[in-house]
Formats: sequence, structure tokens, C-alpha cells
Amino acid sequence: MVDRAAGALSLPDDWPAHPDLSLTLNRMGSFDWDLASGLLHMDRSALEVFDLRPDEFDGRPESLAARVPADERVRLDTVVTQALKNAEDHYGAYFRIRCRDGSPRWTHTQGTVRRDESGRPTRIIGIVRDATQELADSLARREVDVERRRQTSVVESTTAALAHARTVQDVIDILNDSHGLEHFGATSLVMGLLESGRIHLVAEGPEGSFVPGTRYTRIDEGYPMSEVVRTLAPRFIESKEDFAESYPLLWPHIAHLGINAAAYLPLIAQARPIGALGLLYRDRYGFSAEERNVLVALGSSIAQSLQRAMLYEQEHDLAEGLQQAMLPRRIPDVPGAQIAVRYRSARLGQDIGGDWYDVISLPGGRVGAVIGDVQGHDTHAAAVMGQLRIVLRAYAAEGHTPATVMARASVFLHELDTDRFATCTYAEADLSTGVVQMVRAGHVDPLIRQNDGATRRLPVEGGLPLGLSAEFGRLEYPVTTVELDPGQILLLYTDGLVEMPGSDLDDGMQLLTSLVDSGPRDLQLLADRLCEVVDERGGEDDVALLLLRRKGTVSPQTGGRLQQHVAQNDPEALRSARHMIRAAVRAWGARERSDEIELAADELVTNALMHTDGGAIVTIRVLSAMERRLRVEVEDRSSALPRRRDAGVSGVSGRGLMLVDRLAEAWGVESRGSGKCVWCEFIIPDRVPAAFPGGPGA
Repeated sequence: MVDRAAGALSLPDDWPAHPDLSLTLNRMGSFDWDLASGLLHMDRSALEVFDLRPDEFDGRPESLAARVPADERVRLDTVVTQALKNAEDHYGAYFRIRCRDGSPRWTHTQGTVRRDESGRPTRIIGIVRDATQELADSLARREVDVERRRQTSVVESTTAALAHARTVQDVIDILNDSHGLEHFGATSLVMGLLESGRIHLVAEGPEGSFVPGTRYTRIDEGYPMSEVVRTLAPRFIESKEDFAESYPLLWPHIAHLGINAAAYLPLIAQARPIGALGLLYRDRYGFSAEERNVLVALGSSIAQSLQRAMLYEQEHDLAEGLQQAMLPRRIPDVPGAQIAVRYRSARLGQDIGGDWYDVISLPGGRVGAVIGDVQGHDTHAAAVMGQLRIVLRAYAAEGHTPATVMARASVFLHELDTDRFATCTYAEADLSTGVVQMVRAGHVDPLIRQNDGATRRLPVEGGLPLGLSAEFGRLEYPVTTVELDPGQILLLYTDGLVEMPGSDLDDGMQLLTSLVDSGPRDLQLLADRLCEVVDERGGEDDVALLLLRRKGTVSPQTGGRLQQHVAQNDPEALRSARHMIRAAVRAWGARERSDEIELAADELVTNALMHTDGGAIVTIRVLSAMERRLRVEVEDRSSALPRRRDAGVSGVSGRGLMLVDRLAEAWGVESRGSGKCVWCEFIIPDRVPAAFPGGPGA
């Protein structure tokens, strides 16, 4: 202690200040620091805080250096200096000291600054106390709060991730991949789903943990998942001994894994158990109340996600089964053509879609190819698709022209009492001649791959989607006629094949064209490759695909045959028939006689429309005998036979059959039941056999 009489010190009359009894009772010490002399008085309690005896302190602050580390002294001096400099009356600070045995101790000091009349600081009076327990308690609380927030955050982030799960496997993968197990300290998880009174194990836990015979277990068996499903209460296993004693059937099989704790949670959705989840731990001893609550919350979140996933899988399987049942079970064997079809369901999409394809065998070596897409992704879209496919097939089989097939299908869909519309492309191909007539209802354009591999987009004049064209009274579907050479491939597809996330349709078309360009020559391999690319880029829509390759002529005797119905007062049908005849004549190698054939056919059709009721059916085909002939037939419902007559000098009618007689090598009339058929034939050049592999000529 310092002698008050020693030296010429000028100390306050009341120095040192007397500590309040309450400070002593609360294990606090007081100090009185005279700034003029630099002497620091500390009472006995204050010295105990610094782990000092009275004889170890001489009243000088620097004597505390043995207890206060240098960095803490600098920090404490900075706090006091700032208070004095800024004219503050109070300061406080936490700092560490080093006890006699070297152990650290947290200390808190709080001081009040006294000043003279001029404001100059003269004295600091304050307290000092041991804050170790206080900070330890505060840190513990903070750590508990941080841990609670962390675990709550894990539950929230896991729940957010589970919101995107579509299947049960998605749920399992998210739990394993979201680091949720790691954050909860679990080594692995096991999961079982309740199926027909038994628990089906769907996630097995760590490698080597599967117990033979437990893939399916009854809920009355002695396993922890059975127990929590039976009791609807969680089971927390806190030691190896607890595990071995409670579950003797299971423990011998997993004892080697080093598991010493586990939490088994019932998975309950809508007040009904749907399964159980087990979290296995290697380095855990017991579960706090907080941890148990968090794990129960996690189990509830997982149960909701699992129920959604199970319902989704059931609905998706139902829809996919419905759609697969409505798609053709088999593709007919079509002479003269090689066909490949594919359907890829949108596993990443909402449900199942209304995409479809169909191949229809038609008389005369012809084949109909259909590709379509009903609006929507649900079972209703699949149901509408099935009905639409059936009526399109029926209209085509009845012999209607492609334009009529499409128009009638649109009317059917409009009258079906549904708000859905559909896009569609229908192609009718004569495989002996290669003439293809196509109509398009709001669908994407098809592609053609040439024999050299080059692929081009085939612009097909189109009409409104099915259903909408009937609603708006615009049932006109123009027919586009093209020639498909032997070896060439016609590619029909739905927009899921060209739609790419973040790109427009033209980019998708360019990618598809390049893929077909560089794709395998084998039709089946090419179809597989196109679907693989959709999977690789994460396509989110259904895809239907139909590839048709013309192999060549199919009959060395009778060549090709095209037929079209022309109704009265239907200019579009008449133009379509003329287009068909013109394309067939060119395709069959009779270009030099095309004008004569078109003129004669036009006269026969005009006569039938003018002089009969019910329209006409135009058929054009090639006959191969001693000489190759092209035959045009016009059939109507009138039994009255036409006759050739002189039209006179100024007559405007009567010249039709005279013109046919002059242009054609032969013509005639045949009775057809209640109607008749007027025909004419033209000799045309032989085709070069090499142009048609597989046949000697059309």
C-alpha cells in the first residue's frame, strides 16, 4: 500500500473512496486512480480479481503487467484515453488477465471520470469484477442460439429443396445431397414406405448395412421403423447398449458400422403414416430437447414431400399408361417404306402430354403419316389425343383427301366439348411414285433429308390448329405436294424436339437440321440419337417423332396410284386435284406430255362436276404392260353415259370428249354400280431402272 504521508503528494481528502458493501457482496472490487500522481488504489476485492495479494501491488498501474497481457493493456489504455480525450464521463471494457497458475480470466472494468472546474480530468473511480462466468454463460447461450438457428436453417433449406422433388428417389437424393445429414451430424439415413401393411425399404443406409430379409417387413416386427409406424411416435436411441437391448433382431447386423445413436421418425401426412425415416449417427451421445424438436419438424417436412412425390408418380404412371394405350401398339409393315417412331415423355415436365404419331396403311401402295400435339400436359390432353387419333385414322381410311381429313378432324375436336386445340401435320405418300401430299394445322414444318445427307426445312402451307379453325369458320387447309425420291427421309416431329430453354424456335430448328445432317444413316439409330439430344439438353416437353424413308417402287407391274375426291362448288378441291395430277405426271417421268395429260384430266373432271350430282373421284395411276401408260379415271354417281358430239362453229360446250379423244391414246367409259368411270390413257416413257432401287420402274 502507499503511505499517504510519503512524499509531497497532493491527494483528495476523501481518497481512497470507500467501497460500497454491495460491491463486496457481489464479488466486485473498487479502484481509485489519481491521474495527477499516477497512483492507483485497489481494495482487497479488486486485488482478488487480479489474483494478487496486497503485498504484491505497490499502487502503480504498470505493476499489473504481470497479470494483464501486453495486447490487452494496449486495448484497455486505448479505451481510457479515448474517454479522457472525448470528455466522456464513463467508460467500460472487457479484457483478459492471466492468473497466477497461467489460466485466463475474463475481467470487466467500469470507470467514472472526475474533472476540475476547468474540465481537466483529475481522477477515475470505478469497479473491476471477474466476468469469466458471465461471458461463458453468454457465449453458451449464443452458441445455443447459433446452433438452433443453424438447425432451423437446415430444416428450411431442406424443405425448400424438397419442394422441387418429383419422385420418391428425388426426395432421397435431395436428403443425401443437400448436406442436411452432415449438418445434423448424421452418418446416413434409412427410409421405408408403408405399402399394404408392410414397410418397403427404399433407402438402405450406409454400404454394408442392409439386413437380408428386411426389404419388406411387417409393422408388428421388432424393428425401429416398424415401431415408429405402429406407435406414430419418434424413437431416439442414445447408445449402443440401448440399440442392442431394444432391437436384438437388427443390432447384430449393424454393430460393425460403429453406430452409437439413431433417430427414427414416423413420416405422417394428413394424419396417416406413410413410412419411416431413420438417421444414424457415429459420434453422438444423446439428443437435447431442441434437437428432438428440430428432427421431428424435419420428419414432418419430409413426409409432406414424400406424399406429393408418391401422388405425382401415381398420376404420371396413370397418364403415361393412358397415353401409351392410345398410341399405336405396332407400326404396320408398309411395303416400299422404312419407318421409325419414338415417343419421349416429359419426365421433367408437369405430367404427360398430348403428343402422338400414327401410320395408316391406305389402298394403292399409299401410306398416311400423322404427327400431332394436343394442348396441355395432363390426362385430359392424353384422352383428347386418343380420340383425335382415332377419327383422323377413320377419315383417312374412308378415302378423303388430306385437306378433308384435317377439316373434319377440326370439326370433331370443336364439337368434343373441350377447350383444347391441337396442332397436326398429315402426310399422304404414294410410295411407288414418291408423290407426297401434306396438310399442316398450326404445326412445325417437317424436314427432308436428301440422299447426300443434306437436310432442309420443308415449308408446308398451313391452316389454323385443329379445333380453332372450326371455331372461327376457317376450315381451308391447302395441300402441299412434294416428291420424295428413293432413299430420302421425311421427318415429322412435335415442337418438344426443337424447343430449347432460353432459345427461340429458329435456333432449335437449326440444331435439329444439323443433327439430322450428321446423324446415322440407319433410321432407328437416327431416331434414338435425336431423343438422346433432347435428354442431354434437359427438354421439358413431350416429344413425338416419325421418320419415313422411301425405299423405291414396290410393284413392277402396276406402278403408283393417287386418288382425290372433288366436291361440287369446291374450288380448293379442284385446285388440289390439278396440283396432284401435275406433281404425279412430273414424278412419273412424263414431263413432255404433262400439258396434254393435265388438259384431258381437267376436261373429264369438269364434265363430271357440270353434268352430275355428288362430285367426282379422280384417280391417276401408271400401268406397266407392253408399254408404259398413265391412266386418268374420273368416277361419278351418274349412270348416264357421256357421248362425243360436235360442238358446232360457235358452241362453247361439247368439245370436252373431242379434246380427250385427240390428246389421249385411248379413252372409254365403264359402269360402276350406280355410277360410271370415264378414263383416258397416255403412253409415257419408260423410267430408267437405276433410278428406283428395288424395282424395275414405276
